[in-house]
Order: sequence, then structure tokens, then C-alpha cells
Amino acid sequence: MSTMLDALLEHKIIAIFRGITGNAADQAAAALIDGGIRLMEVTMNTDGASTIIGRWCEKFEGRAWIGAGTVLDRSMAEEAAAAGAKFFISPNLDEEVVKFGAERGIAVWPGVMTPTEIVRAWKAGAEAVKVFPMASLGVGYLTEISAPLDHIPMIATGGVDLDNIQDYFRAGACAVGLGSKLVNKAWIRDEEYGRLTEQASRFAAAAAAAPVWRSTASK
Repeated sequence: MSTMLDALLEHKIIAIFRGITGNAADQAAAALIDGGIRLMEVTMNTDGASTIIGRWCEKFEGRAWIGAGTVLDRSMAEEAAAAGAKFFISPNLDEEVVKFGAERGIAVWPGVMTPTEIVRAWKAGAEAVKVFPMASLGVGYLTEISAPLDHIPMIATGGVDLDNIQDYFRAGACAVGLGSKLVNKAWIRDEEYGRLTEQASRFAAAAAAAPVWRSTASK
């Protein structure tokens, strides 16, 4: 098991930063880290994403793992790797990205939806997969697919909030990806970073209350 997968299974939450830049992004990230969030994803369709990733890798070294999101193809993966990203996440499955990450020791958690895609990603070398879009599929879908595929770590992304986060963990998710429910743009715009820290603390506590995911091989 890789260091990044260990971190994912332990902390169970990935904060997704999309379209947030400059000092506001830095302060928001610091606020979430203060609240207990340890995995931060900067999407590659954010202006200056690579610069942000590089800056955060240095700024938050030892406090958080910084990765790249919306890594759609190998060229994006190369750019993110050059910036220092410790993991790649995408909405899609591109086996070239998985291969590239494996060659460089970078965790790749590709986006999948169907059982066929999940197994295909696993066989390609992905240590975990992102089941997306969870907001549309629903927690019941995750329960159904995780039953026969419970040896594959699944990250639930989309539709997760404080009221239902435990439902996703009970359904078999090893972790969750959180965007606006955690990275609240209105609070960032209004510089209410204390509220971000408080919200992060609530989510971190909810994740800590859930059991650490274990594969069938270790049960």
C-alpha cells in the first residue's frame, strides 16, 4: 500500500479547490488544514493550477498532501507532476494517466461510474477510484456496486454533506471528495476563514467517527 493510499484511508476527506486563486486560495487552504483536512485537490481547470500546487507543496509541507484534480490526459498529468502533485484525480478513466502515475510513484484515483470501469481502472493499476457523479447516482448505487467490488477502495464524490456523510461510509466508501460543501466560495469571498475552519472541523470529526476502510482480504 502506498503512502498516499494510507493517507487517504486514514483521513477520508479530499477538499476540492476549483476556480479559487491567489491569496484567497492560500488562506482558504490554511483554514481547512487548521480544521483537520489533510488532502487538498486543485483542479487543473483552475487558472494557474500548477503554480498553486507548487506553492502549496512548499507552504504546507508536512501538514497536508497536495494533489491535482481534473487530470484528463497525460499532458495534464505531466504538468501536474512537474508542479509536485502527490496524487491525480479525474472525472474520467484514462489508462495513460494511471500508467504515468505508476511510473513516477504518484497515486492516481480516476473517475469511474460503472462496475466495468471500476474493475478496468483497478486492473490498470489504480489503487483507488473516484465514483462520480455521486449526487446523481445516490448512496444506494454505491451500496450495490461496493458489495461485489469491496476489495477496491472507492471515493464518493458529489452530493456528500454533513447530514449524509456517514451513509456514504456505511455504503462502502473509503473516502469522500468535497467541493462547495467544504470549500465555500461565499465564505472565501467574504474572508470568513474562521467559518471554513469550523466546517472543516465538523467534517473531519465525522470522518474520524467512521471506521477505516478495509479490503475483503484483510477482513
